Amino acid sequence: MPGYATFLALHIAAGSVALACFWLAVVLRKGSPMHRLAGRIYLLAMVLVIATGVALTVQFVLEGHTVGAAFLGYLLLLVSTTVWLSWRAIRDRAAPARYLGRAYQVLAIANPAVGVVILWLGLDRGQPLLAGFSLVGIMIGVDMLRRRRVIPTQPLWWLEEHYGAMVANGAATHIAFVAIGLPRLVPALQGSTWYYLGWFGPVVLSVVAKVWLDRRYRVRAGSRGPQPVYRRAPAPRPSPVQCNPTIQVRSRPGS
Repeated sequence: MPGYATFLALHIAAGSVALACFWLAVVLRKGSPMHRLAGRIYLLAMVLVIATGVALTVQFVLEGHTVGAAFLGYLLLLVSTTVWLSWRAIRDRAAPARYLGRAYQVLAIANPAVGVVILWLGLDRGQPLLAGFSLVGIMIGVDMLRRRRVIPTQPLWWLEEHYGAMVANGAATHIAFVAIGLPRLVPALQGSTWYYLGWFGPVVLSVVAKVWLDRRYRVRAGSRGPQPVYRRAPAPRPSPVQCNPTIQVRSRPGS
């Protein structure tokens, strides 16, 4: 395909920018102007990663690498989902119904559906990477369908959606660097052990990070949100005794 080398170079450059901006967003104060700027640059870089990834997928198809093209297309779906969720969670923080609109529903169904296809393909071709990584899309879709019922009841739903998606974005960015980019720079890391560690290690770490963030922010979310408070009704107080200032004098018998 004409321009393949250019698309590949742009793909690598955008991924490098995304990796740097991800860690900038992590260390900067959350909600600060610099944090938001780093986040915007990160998302723009990831959009370029996705766009150039489509071109690379087409090249795989043209070369007859159907399994590689299917897996790369599946990875692009995963990344597109988490990028969209992290962006829309902030944009739609005041409108959860809009966040849970048609695009959310399509992604919630597409991820597990394609994940099942990749699972079958991995088992059929004897590819452990495909079979194992197919569970990521299946779990993302199941969690999105679960969250669809929970989000309308959470005041700070957008915060959990945003950091959850960004943790997944970070896993994708580090997989590209650790499993694909780093072994080319350090030939000693080109063994199968590092290969699978590079693919599944960031996923495991992202799950741990998500659990830690849930424990950290859910308490704060519960204290800031308008949670219903149920109190026992106070017992009725006795009415004050009204004193009559009029003194009644009764005559004694026989007087």
